[in-house]
Amino acid sequence: MQPTRIEKVETLLWQKWLIVRIHCEDGTVGIGEGGVHGWQRPTETMVRVMEPYLLGKDPAKIEHHYQFLYRSSHFMGSVVQGALSAIDIALWDIKGKRLGVPIYDLMGGKTRDRVRCYMHVGGDTAEDLAADAADAAAQGFTAVRFSPFPPEFWLHKAHAEWEQEAVRRVGAVRESVGPDIDICIEIHRQMAPAESIALGRRLEQFNPYFYEDPMLPDSPAIMGDLQERVNIPIATGERFTTIFEYQQLLEAKACAYVRPDLCLCGGLTGCKKVAAMAEAHHVKVIPHNPLSPVSTAACVQLDACIPNFALQEYTGESEPPKSELLVTPLELKDGYLTVPDGPGLGIELNEDTLTKYPVDDKVLETPIAFDGSIADR
Repeated sequence: MQPTRIEKVETLLWQKWLIVRIHCEDGTVGIGEGGVHGWQRPTETMVRVMEPYLLGKDPAKIEHHYQFLYRSSHFMGSVVQGALSAIDIALWDIKGKRLGVPIYDLMGGKTRDRVRCYMHVGGDTAEDLAADAADAAAQGFTAVRFSPFPPEFWLHKAHAEWEQEAVRRVGAVRESVGPDIDICIEIHRQMAPAESIALGRRLEQFNPYFYEDPMLPDSPAIMGDLQERVNIPIATGERFTTIFEYQQLLEAKACAYVRPDLCLCGGLTGCKKVAAMAEAHHVKVIPHNPLSPVSTAACVQLDACIPNFALQEYTGESEPPKSELLVTPLELKDGYLTVPDGPGLGIELNEDTLTKYPVDDKVLETPIAFDGSIADR
C-alpha cells in the first residue's frame, strides 16, 4: 500500500451535530463526529485550530497525532477532547478503508456479530411511559431506558412527592414489559447522594438493569459509597473526557458499568483504553450515544471488538433527520444492530442531505426549581 498524506480537514455543522471529514491525497475520506453535545460550534473551532498540524501528516499515526494535539493544548477539557475524538474516529476510518477491513479487525478482531441495544422511552404520565415501553418491547428491544421522574419534577416542593411518583412510574413500566425485559433508570444527576440512596432502595424491588448517574459524577469516592449502599448496578461516565477520570471511578468501585462517549473521550482509541481498564475491574461497557448515526457506527465498531460489552444506547434512527444521513443505515433487527463488514466504519454519508438541515444551535437554558435555584442539565 502506497503512503498518503492528509490534505484537508472538513467540518460539517449538521442539525445538532458536528461531522468531521478528513481527506487524504489518495482520495480516501475518513468520517468522524465531535461529541460535546450542544456545543458543536466551539468544537468546530477547535478542529480548525488543530487542522494546520494535521495537514501533510501520515493519517496512519493515530496515537502519535492524538498525543501531540492533546499535550500541546496545555488546558484540556471537553471541547478539546470532542475535537480530538472526531479526528481519531476519522483517522481509524481512513486506516480501515485503506486496508479494506472494518475497524474492529484492526482493534483485535470481532467478538460478536450483533450488538444489543436499549431504546429510550418516555411519557408525561406513568401510563404513557408504560405504553411506550411496551411498544419498544413489541419492536424487539429487550431493554428500555427512561427517567423515572414526572415532567418538571424540580417544581415539586416535597422530595417525597416526586419520589413516590418515580416509584409509581418505574412500577408501571415493569408491569407493562414483564420480568424478561431489562429496565434502565436514568437519574440525570438530579439528586444528592442521600436522596439517590433513598430512591434507589425503593426501586430495588423492580430489579433495574442499571441506575444511571444517580448523582453528579465529580466525586467518585462518594459515588462508590452510594454504590455500596444501593443494590442496583450504577452506570456512569458519559461526561468524562479522559482515561484518568475512569481510573478514579474504577478505583473507587463506584459503578458496575462505564459509559464512555466515543465522540468525547478520545474516540475509538480512548474508549478502547477505557474498556480495557474496565475489564481489569470486571466492569462492563455501555457506550454513551446521544448523537448522530456516525456516533452509532463508531460505537458498534468498539462494541464488536471488546469482550466486556454489555449494552448499546440507541436513540432511534428511523426518522428524519437521522434516517437520511447515511446512504445505507445500520441494520437494526429485533433490538440488535448488526455489525457491518464494510471497511472502516462501514458507512457512507448521503451527500444530498448534508446541506438539507441547517445547524440547530444550543439554547442556554436549564431547569429552575420552585425556589429559584438551578437544577443540573
